[in-house]
Amino acid sequence: MTANWASLTAAEPELAATVETRFGAYTHHTLATLRKDGSPRTTGLEVRFLDGELWLGMMPGSLKALDLRRDPRFALQANPGEGTGMGGGDVRISGRAIEVEDGERKARYVKEVEPPQPFHLFRTELTEVVRTYVEDDAYLVVQVWKPGEPVRTLKRT
Repeated sequence: MTANWASLTAAEPELAATVETRFGAYTHHTLATLRKDGSPRTTGLEVRFLDGELWLGMMPGSLKALDLRRDPRFALQANPGEGTGMGGGDVRISGRAIEVEDGERKARYVKEVEPPQPFHLFRTELTEVVRTYVEDDAYLVVQVWKPGEPVRTLKRT
């Protein structure tokens, strides 16, 4: 089962806000895709939350775009920032990236974001969102959301 960003925002607004804040704290994040041979590729990436969607924009012909065209599965990790603070915790999103071919939709994105031209644009279908953080300097807390399920929270000492 997959869902768009609006689905997470409606189901778990607090988690969605935390995730957006973490991604908004830095410009560049880490995207993992799958190469032709199935091995992982990690690259830097900028993301945008617009119109109830999480968008991934990429340079034309980039290897990560070609990876996603071949196999849409991805994992995305928010930039942890400097040092060990990670205010808001570590945040990861997994799902499928679907390339946007619709000229009208792409034009609306360009109007909002003004990316360098030309570019690849992917909308995401989420399969999992995970937030990990330390609580009271004593517990590791892991929050896991999957479409159609409530957030599951695990605590470890």
